[in-house]
Amino acid sequence: MATGLQDELDIKQVVLSNTSFGPQEVARLNDYLSQDQGGYRALREAVDQLQEQEGKSPATWVRLGVCYYVLGRYSRAINTLKQGDGGAMAHFYLGKSHFANQEYDQAETCYLAAQTAGYDRDACTLAIAESQRYAGTPEAALATLDSLSGAVEQTAEYLYQRGSTVSALGGNPEEVIALFERAVESDGAHAGALFGLALESDRRGNDDQALDLYKRATNRYPAHVGSLLNLGILHEDLQQYDSARSCYQRILEVDPLNKRARLFLRDADASRDMYYDEEAQRKRDRMAQILNVPVTDFELSVRSRNCLQKMGINTLGDLTRTSEQELLASKNFGETSLVEIREMLQSKGLDLGQFAHEREEETVAYDPESLSPDEKALLDRPISDLNLSVRARKCMVRLGLTTIGELVRRTGDDLLECKNFGVTSLNEVREKLTTFNLKLRGD
Repeated sequence: MATGLQDELDIKQVVLSNTSFGPQEVARLNDYLSQDQGGYRALREAVDQLQEQEGKSPATWVRLGVCYYVLGRYSRAINTLKQGDGGAMAHFYLGKSHFANQEYDQAETCYLAAQTAGYDRDACTLAIAESQRYAGTPEAALATLDSLSGAVEQTAEYLYQRGSTVSALGGNPEEVIALFERAVESDGAHAGALFGLALESDRRGNDDQALDLYKRATNRYPAHVGSLLNLGILHEDLQQYDSARSCYQRILEVDPLNKRARLFLRDADASRDMYYDEEAQRKRDRMAQILNVPVTDFELSVRSRNCLQKMGINTLGDLTRTSEQELLASKNFGETSLVEIREMLQSKGLDLGQFAHEREEETVAYDPESLSPDEKALLDRPISDLNLSVRARKCMVRLGLTTIGELVRRTGDDLLECKNFGVTSLNEVREKLTTFNLKLRGD
């Protein structure tokens, strides 16, 4: 108990004292939070106390701004750091906060200013390379990384940035993985490298390994949003909906307007409600079994059997989606056969036409002969070309869909039947297909 109190007092000492506050103190703060996430509350309380202090010096404004960055409050960090002393650390964390806000050009400008003011040259150069890569110029990022030499090339941050840049340039995936693995060997808590490895494991279906790596990545502060999102999805796959919600809520604590986290949180809530309705699921399963019973299991007259066969009616489910008028319209099908069919269905608690509203409208399938070579090539492209999110990709795997052509033969309802696939993912699939001027069946 005393140890925990001392740890909390140490955080307040770091934040509220007038002692030196530099990269080493920030690293110590991050290490503490990664080992005991309960310290996040202590940090938040200490930061609130520091904010209330009057007559803050320029150095104190920098300390407060850096702490806001660690908490993930990036816009507040920017406003606070601008009131600082204009020194190297202020510029560097101003750059990191702009980067977190996806303001990459401004971030690069701040890193250059930090370097000029005396901040570690290698750290600034690596941060500049990351900004260039995210700004859509991986070639420039690679050139920036190539300008570095010496011991920095063996650091986790350098190996991670190089692996990410090689990946952005479409390089060899095995080389990318090797660079990430070396980064994690150098620093087992490097959030970026852990996320990169987790993503590769996720894509290859190694869910247990991905789960462990995502968890390790999310222990660092500020939270790695990509890791939290994907970790939440994996928790949902395991029906651990409370754990999934915790991941999405961690994002929303620091970014209440994050659209993906808000949508995923709603999906997790919906899935949790569905998961606990076990009795309703059992009823649906029993009904599905009954509807799949073939009509040949019943002793029907020759006339009735022949008529049903000609109409392509093979199961009790087919009959529940067929009206009396449609049966009577069939040649040689009269009232006697109709009564026989009714009695057969009633023995199973069903009625003719009961589910006629669920019958799928007939749609024209893609006729390969009518397609141009370009259209055929498009439909034969792998689904991976759509660059879907992890959640959507997992649904494609579960449904056994490998090409775009197979996907567009499915309806939106077909996809929504897939576990953990909600409206958010459906809209994503539709949006991606639109870029190829394609639609799902029935859209």
